[in-house]
Amino acid sequence: MAEIRSAARAPEAGRVAVLVSRYNELVTARLLAGARACLRDKGVPDERVDVIWVPGAFELPVAAAAAAASGRYAALVALGCVVRGETPHFAYVAGEAARGLGSVALAHRIPVGFGVLTTETLEQALERAGGAAGNKGYEAAEAALATAGVLTLLTGAAPRD
Repeated sequence: MAEIRSAARAPEAGRVAVLVSRYNELVTARLLAGARACLRDKGVPDERVDVIWVPGAFELPVAAAAAAASGRYAALVALGCVVRGETPHFAYVAGEAARGLGSVALAHRIPVGFGVLTTETLEQALERAGGAAGNKGYEAAEAALATAGVLTLLTGAAPRD
């Protein structure tokens, strides 16, 4: 039985798009810093990274779909923060962001690192954006790169330019 594994590392070709929600920017800017650190650590030069800001987490899927359809990217990283409030708005935004980003990944066969925090409080979000719980932006970028490697191994094709 063969086993396919890929370490998170820079795609041999192609760019990485990091899509970031401006809503809760106190948190998402920290997630972006974590994603950038990961990409540098894994050998992706800054000039091969495009940062694309969108209004909120709900808008991440449509921007990700456009980025994927452009053919410019080997991987996408989506970063956002949805904090539960007193209305059901949280469930709709978080659910649609997750569903939409998953749909983009499947429809375009492109890795989408999921770095959308869904927390009860702003304090929990900050803990996951470089605090005691680590940086989920870093982890999302790492997952996107590792998945890009797996897809390359499975298809035998080089990543996109």
